[in-house]
Amino acid sequence: MNVRISDNPEELSTHAAEFFVESARKAIASNDRFTVALSGGSTPRLLHQKLVSAPLDWKKIVFFFGDERNVPPDHHESNFLMAFDTLFHPLNIDHANIYRWQTEIGNPLEVAIDYAFRTATFFEGFPRFDLIFLGLGTDGHTASLFPQTEALSETTDIAAANWVDKLGEDRFTLTFPVINNAENIAFLVSGKEKAAKLKDVIEGEFRPKHLPAQSVSPTNGTLHWFADKAAASLLVND
Repeated sequence: MNVRISDNPEELSTHAAEFFVESARKAIASNDRFTVALSGGSTPRLLHQKLVSAPLDWKKIVFFFGDERNVPPDHHESNFLMAFDTLFHPLNIDHANIYRWQTEIGNPLEVAIDYAFRTATFFEGFPRFDLIFLGLGTDGHTASLFPQTEALSETTDIAAANWVDKLGEDRFTLTFPVINNAENIAFLVSGKEKAAKLKDVIEGEFRPKHLPAQSVSPTNGTLHWFADKAAASLLVND
C-alpha cells in the first residue's frame, strides 16, 4: 500500500493525474491499451481538468465507471455526465471507448446485468482493469458499496444493483471481486470531513461490513491512497 499526502485538493489532483499518465503509458506500451474505471465527486472533477492537457494517445484509453447513480445519463447527478463535461467532450473521446451504465434500461437488475455483460465481453472474461479510481464516503463506503448492503457479500458477479436503505434508492456498482482484481487501485480522498473515516479505514479495527472501503485489497496489484493534509490529519503513520 502506498500513501501520498498532498497539501491541498489541487495538488492531490496533480499527483493523481501524474499517476494516471504514468499508468497509461506503461499499459499502452505493454498491451496497446489502457483500461480505467472512473469515480464521481469533486476530486475526480479536478483530476479530469488536469488530464485534459495530458499528452497521451487517448484513442488507446478505454473508460468505464466504478459506480453510477440511478439517474438518466443527462442528469446533473450522473457520474457519466460529469466525466463527459470535464473529460470526454474536451478530449473528443470516441463513444466506442466509453462504457457507461445504461441507466435508461430502467430495471435496476437489468442495468447491472447489461453492464456486467458488456464489461466481460470487452475483457473477454473476468475484468482486470489497469486502474480503478475510488472515493471514500464519510460513512466508509466506496464506489456504491455502502455499509450493511447486499452487494458487499457478492463474490462472483461483476456488477450489482445495490439497494441503499438510507438513500431509498438503488445504486449501480462494480463489485469487490472486480475492484480487487485491478492492477492498480487509487483512492482520492480530500477534506477534513473525511479525516476520521480515513483513519478508521486505514488504521482502525477491521470491520468491512461497517467500513466497506476496508474490503479493498488487491489480489495481484497495488493499492494507492492519494489524500490531502486535511483528510490525512488524523493518521498516525502519515
